[in-house]
Amino acid sequence: MEAVAARLRDFSRKQDGAVIQNMVLSARERLGKVLQRLAERGTVLEEARKRSKQFSESRQLLLDWMEEAEQSLEVPSDTTTSQEELKSQLAEHKAFQKVLRSKRPVLEATLRSGRALREGARLDQDRQPLEELLRDLKERWDALCSHAAERQHRLEEKLLLSGKFSEALQALLDWLYRAEPQLSEDAPVGGDRDLVSDLMDKHKVFQKELGKRAGCVRALTRLVRDPARGDSPWLQRQLEELSTRWDLVCRLSLGRQARLEAALRQAEEFHSLVQSFLRRLGESEQSLKYGAIPEEEALLQSLQCQQLELECITSLGEEILSSCHPDSVVTIKSWVTVAKSRFQEVQRWAQQQGERLQAQASRLEAEREDAAQLLEWMAVAEEALGLRDTEPLPQEAELLQELSAQHAVFMEELNRKQPDVEKVTKSCKQKLAAELGRRSAGKAPAELPRAPEPQSPLTAQVLQRWQQLWLLALDRQYRLETALQRLRELEEFAHFDFGVWRKRYMHWIGQMKSRVLDVFRGIDRDQDGRISQREFIESVLSSSECPGILQDPLRHPGSGGAVLGEMGMDGVCLRDAAQAGVEGLEPEEQHLGCWEKRSSP
Repeated sequence: MEAVAARLRDFSRKQDGAVIQNMVLSARERLGKVLQRLAERGTVLEEARKRSKQFSESRQLLLDWMEEAEQSLEVPSDTTTSQEELKSQLAEHKAFQKVLRSKRPVLEATLRSGRALREGARLDQDRQPLEELLRDLKERWDALCSHAAERQHRLEEKLLLSGKFSEALQALLDWLYRAEPQLSEDAPVGGDRDLVSDLMDKHKVFQKELGKRAGCVRALTRLVRDPARGDSPWLQRQLEELSTRWDLVCRLSLGRQARLEAALRQAEEFHSLVQSFLRRLGESEQSLKYGAIPEEEALLQSLQCQQLELECITSLGEEILSSCHPDSVVTIKSWVTVAKSRFQEVQRWAQQQGERLQAQASRLEAEREDAAQLLEWMAVAEEALGLRDTEPLPQEAELLQELSAQHAVFMEELNRKQPDVEKVTKSCKQKLAAELGRRSAGKAPAELPRAPEPQSPLTAQVLQRWQQLWLLALDRQYRLETALQRLRELEEFAHFDFGVWRKRYMHWIGQMKSRVLDVFRGIDRDQDGRISQREFIESVLSSSECPGILQDPLRHPGSGGAVLGEMGMDGVCLRDAAQAGVEGLEPEEQHLGCWEKRSSP
């Protein structure tokens, strides 16, 4: 394109070359913007690809590890092991559970990454696969945790059945001691919706494990209290401690479940409030930026409602932060900060809109005052023109010239008022001054320029009165010019000489290359071969072929008829003058004086 533009500039005019260069520069600038947007989109796509790759790799690593863990948990049901082997397997399983608990943060990070990808997906065909991947990973993890709990339960039952009451009892006590701090009432459970949902899922898994261990506790209590087993004071004390710890854990589990349910409702309410608040703020911002200017009362009411919503969000966020989980503190604070910052942005837009409203109101008030002043001035001007029109025009040229000069001053004043009218009627894009100026040079007021429809009745009234005033002014100007022209013609024809005019007329016919017979036939409209006195007079008076019949045939077009009437040159005078002038005609000119010639000269 640049090469073609260079060749075009070599064969173009200077102004065309400048246009071509500007087009090339504009195209280069647009191409630069496209390349910049392309680079930005490439960066965004690369970041999205990295996040997607990270999620896929971490998910696949977790799935591979869970598959290996599930295989290691598979133990044949008919395998009989000794007490030492059972103790060894139980110790190995406890080590596995530690590893399983250490993998929990990796799982949560992977789930958060997947949820972020799902929320940021723009295509519907991407959201459903991501949802399925997340659900599959969650189900596999829950199944692994359930399988691990079942294996520990089976090992403890086997250990119990093998007669190792103390080992089984100690394993249960260790599990209860480990679970009790997690169920403490002081443990924070508040936070955002995703975190509370994760905590709820964890607690459901714990409750399932707690339910499975209930059978082991009952069996252990029954076996320890069996009279055939003997009464060991140490076992009795351990059993009492187990019962106390079990009741405490069950009570704490129920309390944690209630607190999690309340925290989840609170998190759902906070999430819905923030999302709806941000959505309404976005709508308000779009309306303030690109929509119609709202009324001041509606704008204030909307801001007051949004202020109340922000206060509710802030108070609810502070309440959540008072018992918030450490992993969700940053998220809740960021949501509250985003809500406050967005409200401040919309508030600034509203303030700017209010300032624009005030400026517009002041401008409208000023325009109304200007329009009222213009209407008052136009009313006075119309009244003055009406009074002047009622007075008859003088018959003296000096008085007419004085009136014309006065009217020219009035027309100049009208032209000076034109910018004020355009300022008031700024919605009318067409300029009236140019059109009216061109029409004022003519002899009659032609059609006024059409302006667009104004925006208010006051503007319409100003425009209508202005056009009416121009019509009156142009009409008076036309009448003054007509009267002055008529007086000039009368003055010029005060010493009219028909002989001089006849020679000019014949000279003009000669210049037009017309033959006398052609002129005769043009005058003889009824084709009877005769030209009457009336036909000759009417032909000369109405002739448009010869300009300036009774003045200079070569200088003043079409004004002879009016002047002839003013001079009283009726048909008799013209006939006498013609008869007197025919005697002096040349032979080739005498055909025009043959009043009753029939066919040929």
